[in-house]
Amino acid sequence: MYSAKPLIFKEDLTAERLSTHLAASKANERGGYLAVDCEMMGLKPARDRLCLIQICDEHKNVSLVQFKADQAPPQHLRELLEHKNVIKVFHYGRTDLAFLKYQFGLTVWPVFCTKIASKLARTYTEKHGLREVAREFLGLDINKNQQSSDWGKASFSPEQLEYAANDVFHLLEIRKVLDDMLVREGRIELAKRCFAALPLIVDLDLLEYDFPFEHHPPGTKSG
Repeated sequence: MYSAKPLIFKEDLTAERLSTHLAASKANERGGYLAVDCEMMGLKPARDRLCLIQICDEHKNVSLVQFKADQAPPQHLRELLEHKNVIKVFHYGRTDLAFLKYQFGLTVWPVFCTKIASKLARTYTEKHGLREVAREFLGLDINKNQQSSDWGKASFSPEQLEYAANDVFHLLEIRKVLDDMLVREGRIELAKRCFAALPLIVDLDLLEYDFPFEHHPPGTKSG
């Protein structure tokens, strides 16, 4: 579990911290991974604001970027999250990507979603939350008690900081295990196609469409 105090930045990363994360994520080489998570005031982008972004690179550097209401898009964070050589790893990226696009106009790509990967690889269970996946793969019990707390306040409690850091600190390890499982089960290309569809799904969500692909599968009676 993450035990150090994470670095907190107001409104954007510094140029120095951006360079740290880019270097750790091999942005100038073949590319690497960056864990990302978001905390919001609610789940509706048009109503609720994005308050915090947590990131963790492959060297275990954790940064928390706190936002104020109606602020300008964070330019250093934009460079990091839109960098084509850095794969951004989310757990249930659909919601986070929608908020990042709605509030800051960010098109985050490329991405890997551990919840999608879990549903494709771990077909022996219906439990695909981050807590359940971390418990199985890493033997960790991630405390989720702060998930529904007030993320819009000016300063965070120690419990909130611990929760925010832990949501990204272990995500790259989980991605590696799921990636290996997808390869083993012959589903890695299917997963890549699902990740590639996320920008379309985000656009549909922001337009408030009911998901148009939800229907009875072939061979069953439809309504």
